[in-house]
Amino acid sequence: MATVTFDQATRIYPGSDKPAVDQLSLDIEDGEFLVLVGPSGCGKSTSLRMLAGLEEVNYGRILIGDRDVTDVPSKDRDIAMVFQNYALYPHMTVAQNMGFALKIAGEPKDVIRQRVEEAARILDLEPYLDRKPKALSGGQRQRVAMGRAIVREPHVFLMDEPLSNLDAKLRVQTRTQIASLQRRLGITTVYVTHDQTEALTMGDRIAVLKDGLLQQVGTPKDMYARPENAFVAGFIGSPAMNLGKWRIEGTQAVHGDARVQLPSAVSAQITDEDNGQITLGMRPESFGWTSGNTAADNEALPSPSSLPLEVSFVESLGSDAYVYGKIVGADAETEKFGSGDGSDQVTVRIDPERVPQAGDIINLVPEIDKVHFFAAGNGRRLND
Repeated sequence: MATVTFDQATRIYPGSDKPAVDQLSLDIEDGEFLVLVGPSGCGKSTSLRMLAGLEEVNYGRILIGDRDVTDVPSKDRDIAMVFQNYALYPHMTVAQNMGFALKIAGEPKDVIRQRVEEAARILDLEPYLDRKPKALSGGQRQRVAMGRAIVREPHVFLMDEPLSNLDAKLRVQTRTQIASLQRRLGITTVYVTHDQTEALTMGDRIAVLKDGLLQQVGTPKDMYARPENAFVAGFIGSPAMNLGKWRIEGTQAVHGDARVQLPSAVSAQITDEDNGQITLGMRPESFGWTSGNTAADNEALPSPSSLPLEVSFVESLGSDAYVYGKIVGADAETEKFGSGDGSDQVTVRIDPERVPQAGDIINLVPEIDKVHFFAAGNGRRLND
């Protein structure tokens, strides 16, 4: 086991002026499960391949433990990689697939058998050791690929979207198995995914990338509760945070008929670069609400901040319910506010025992200490 260090690591593909990974500096602790996450093309797989020795490092360096492996061939880095496709040999049995790397390395047969049997026991593959890959399910094949990595006893596991080929139910089951297995083995693991739900549920820490640049590193709780910029805020969380630019009028942010009182500490950080705007973020669970149809209803939750929402759809999920709608008066705004990129549909999580109907106008009252404020100019966090 070992630490992993990216020290200003940069990768520029031939024919491109823009780095795919731009001066990545990241320290991964011994035994840590770190998830690299971001949208397609953000540089997460390139970063993993640089660590694996499959991509050249143009500038900077990469260390495993205290050893600089920047120019070390992949086979000499003591890493094991699990790919998106299982990459199993179809003519070999499960046992032969799992032990093949050890056979090539010249390990004695009894050592190979011992390690394969131990890995099979860990992964519940003992009944399938004599089967060939075509006789296995997708989840079983992925476990064989995991077993092939485990028997090598590497210092670092590298996983490149290993669950993307599985169906939704199996993906949930397998991700818990991988996370439990990593904690049992204690091997430093770097896991790449575009699925932020996987990142939040599996990682000790998450590193978010965008356009080759590291945006934020932190625990899942930190990422969710305190995103450092508007991109991280909109990317982390499911359903996505309601996010968008609002106009500033006096001490309030305004969007259509909605108003949110700005804390004085936030107002003091507004600059000319923001052009009289501020980006607000509100997670679906951070609202209270009244029906909004009578004066008495509107006075039920007194607040200087309110968002009148016209309900378009209600989704009941048993333990939860979600209201989808549009802020009254938002059609007059040039900017959009909603859940998801470029969306003007606001998402609100509510008590499933008390749901409005499509066409109702409800008055949302945000919990002000859970509202996220970001500079409209550069997206940086303004909350204390």
